Amino acid sequence: MVDTYIKVGDQTPLASSVTVPADRNFRGAWVLDGTVISEDITSAKAIFKDKVREVRKPLLEAKDVELMKALETSASTTAIATAKNALRDAPAASAIDSADTITKLKAAWDTSLLGASPY
Repeated sequence: MVDTYIKVGDQTPLASSVTVPADRNFRGAWVLDGTVISEDITSAKAIFKDKVREVRKPLLEAKDVELMKALETSASTTAIATAKNALRDAPAASAIDSADTITKLKAAWDTSLLGASPY
């Protein structure tokens, strides 16, 4: 039988000797404390914000197209500008900054703005 190791930061413990989180969404935020791997909330927030930025990119691009079409027809651009601002502000949402657990962080996903949660 081959031993399996898990890379956690600069450590590589034997997988069978540590408790591993069931949720691997924030694998890049894992920290090892003795025999328990847990998520560092500060690192998890950074990963979460990167995911928000990834998801909002095509949404912003679509809003740019809407804006150009509205400008061409002299239609109102107010709603489009408001939506773009909300998308730009999404990574700075207070729910993300105030989350102190992974569960609360996942709940901070704004489905009305970003669509279905990847978590």
